[in-house]
Amino acid sequence: MPHVNAKVSAVAATGMSAVPAAAAPPSPRRWEGVDPALERMVLRACLDQAPERRRVREAFKDVQLSIDHCLFKAQYSDIGTKESYERNSRGVEIFSKCWFPENHRMKAIVCLCHGYGDTCTFFLDGIARKIASAGYGVFALDYPGFGLSEGLHGYIPSFDTLVDDVAEHFAKIKGNPEYRDLPSFLFGQSMGGAVALKIHFKQPKDWNGAILVAPMCKISDDVVPAWPVQQVLIFMAKLLPKEKLVPQKDLAELAFREKEKQEQDKPRLRTALEMLRTTQEIESRLEEVSLPIIILHGEADLVTDPGVSKDLYEKAKTSDKTLRLYKDAYHAILEGEPDEGIFKVLDDIISWLDQHSANEIPSS
Repeated sequence: MPHVNAKVSAVAATGMSAVPAAAAPPSPRRWEGVDPALERMVLRACLDQAPERRRVREAFKDVQLSIDHCLFKAQYSDIGTKESYERNSRGVEIFSKCWFPENHRMKAIVCLCHGYGDTCTFFLDGIARKIASAGYGVFALDYPGFGLSEGLHGYIPSFDTLVDDVAEHFAKIKGNPEYRDLPSFLFGQSMGGAVALKIHFKQPKDWNGAILVAPMCKISDDVVPAWPVQQVLIFMAKLLPKEKLVPQKDLAELAFREKEKQEQDKPRLRTALEMLRTTQEIESRLEEVSLPIIILHGEADLVTDPGVSKDLYEKAKTSDKTLRLYKDAYHAILEGEPDEGIFKVLDDIISWLDQHSANEIPSS
């Protein structure tokens, strides 16, 4: 199986930006196992808008299957999938995907909130297939501006509006007569952890539990700009909200222990400020978390602060709470760790789901 360079992973996810045409070097070849014409097309693509992101994703469908990563190599039988596009109440065309066991009854539904650099069609696909293989229906969407959904790439003008969009989508799923009587769980990874917690704050009694993977309850001090720089960025965000001008360390270096699996991007000004504001709000509301939770975090995470995951575990008012810390693991515990570490986290998640679904499954 050919090894594909990390940037193929990033571009194939369509959650990352390709090199502009003027900057694309003609040689040397960057990606082993990728057709040269496809490589040139991707390097010259501008992925700011959904049509080009969708075109690149379509071109990379077959390449993705040959990427040397455990999430793509794993094979699961009897898993059905469905992709769709639908305009939400704000008129934004949203891409969504679901994974489900085909030959036996679902135990529960898992509603997945992806991280900043992810999408339904890349790493998340492998994660969802693993969970679906254990008997769960998994549902996810690309946020506006992410993946294959409409919107300027990576631009979050309002985190609250993003949360409303996600909650609206999941409400339709939960209202489906086929799933209405099944237990439902939120699953949030990194920035998606913040999305999941905000949904819980809006709907405190509507979910049977939440899985929080390296949740963005607080951005690490190693990533957040110094206070004087923040004030400059706040001012600049009013003038240039869509510009990618946020000074930061290489997040790929901080997030992925296995460097060949890494991906990266720099957030837009307004997006960065919305994420910072959201983490400050969540950190002040940890005591309001009242549903069963499992928190999974790498002890060596330098992107989101594992210390706040510990605080969440201590302060959450639910009595049904579990904390799993993984020694020496970085931020991307479901994508960027050694293979055995990735599957250990997935096994911990499925074990928790099995335990919390067992008493909730309705009788036939």
